[in-house]
Amino acid sequence: MRTLIICCLALLACVFLPAASAAEVNDGGAIRAGFARTEITCPVGIPLIGSWGKPSETVLDPLYARAMVLTDGRTTLAVLSTDLLYAPLEELAAPVRTLVKERCGIPEQNVLICATHTHSGPEIFTRSKIPAENRLDASKIDQAYLHALVDKLADCVCAARADMRPAGIGFGRGKLPEVVFNRRPIGPDGKAKMTLSVTPEVAATRVTRTDPEGHTCTSFTRLEQESGLQFGPVDPDLCVLRVEDTAGAVMGTIINFGCHPVCVYPSAATAISADYPGDAAALVEQIEGGTCLFTLAPAGDLVPYQRGLPAHEKIGKAIGAEALKSLQFVQTTGNAPLAALTKQIELPLKETVTLETAGCIRTEIQVLRIGDIYLVGLPGEILVEIGLEIKSKAGLDKLVLVSLANDAVGYVCPAAAYDQGGYEPGSGTLLAKGSAEILIAEALDLLARMKSR
Repeated sequence: MRTLIICCLALLACVFLPAASAAEVNDGGAIRAGFARTEITCPVGIPLIGSWGKPSETVLDPLYARAMVLTDGRTTLAVLSTDLLYAPLEELAAPVRTLVKERCGIPEQNVLICATHTHSGPEIFTRSKIPAENRLDASKIDQAYLHALVDKLADCVCAARADMRPAGIGFGRGKLPEVVFNRRPIGPDGKAKMTLSVTPEVAATRVTRTDPEGHTCTSFTRLEQESGLQFGPVDPDLCVLRVEDTAGAVMGTIINFGCHPVCVYPSAATAISADYPGDAAALVEQIEGGTCLFTLAPAGDLVPYQRGLPAHEKIGKAIGAEALKSLQFVQTTGNAPLAALTKQIELPLKETVTLETAGCIRTEIQVLRIGDIYLVGLPGEILVEIGLEIKSKAGLDKLVLVSLANDAVGYVCPAAAYDQGGYEPGSGTLLAKGSAEILIAEALDLLARMKSR
């Protein structure tokens, strides 16, 4: 009788419980991975973020969305990188996450959606987190393209999930300070002197130093001598994730580096382009195979030392080449338990700003854990000093900070920047002094919670 009862219970379980997909039937911790890429180039004629309302006139290079999906048999995570300026929560990230959950079952909080921050992508967002009078009228947005874009992004994630195979994953790091500089040098009066670009003559005097605090700084001796400018820190780290199949062949990669993608903008204001991230990803895909996702490290005040159409390829090739070098020495593991956490946070607004949200912007931060690798999704354009502080206090070697993730909240600036002035803490943000310090504390708290799991 006991045997008969057990058999009946087993039969009922088979009938009434949903069967696990083949992609998720494995022991906890054993990784399966899938990648996908889909083109999202906007139609010519759509205004671009950097075209000041003018219609786009040509496609310099295509725009893509690239997705990575991982599962350990218990938890499934997704990272989606898009060749867009932003990934605002209300208009893009939330709708895509909803569709992903409906179509392939990945929970919303397990999906990280980020923008590469190309300034040569489509103007398709109303800027919902700014005062109503300054928002873009929805009637001026190509709604057909936006709806198709959301659909394509969700399908890209689901295509990656459908392609999951046994895999190994590992972390690597290179260094590339010479292609980027901090555009907020400080003058003798203690104020920021915005330096968005430099002439070839000035660029030829570039040097890389370490400041008294141990930070890497890219400077230009000509500007130091002529104007007394002191250049701030950059983050030289170029982080990579390598995902390979059981034969050691690359299935996909992630590049993480901090530098504004503004090589094409504004010299070719009406040209559609993924800017240097597209070149970097394409080079890695060409040499290593697989799909390469570019994610932007905190780079709110970091720009390429050269700009223009030739630089867009040169900078991309330099970043792609450094990634390729680092990928060769990555040790991978097929056993990496996965986890995800998100947290809703509130960042205070300047006193002069009025929103429907009662003096604050509500947004989120996110942590994805892949074994001993941690990916932190941060909303907005994060100044490099914030990223450096999180990295120094987190106590983690394999830490990847992804900005422009899951939302768009404008520039996030450390308290000192408000005293120094300049674009980012001025007209570049609605956030009040102290917002960065809240973000840092919340990110460190979420990381601590993840580490203790």
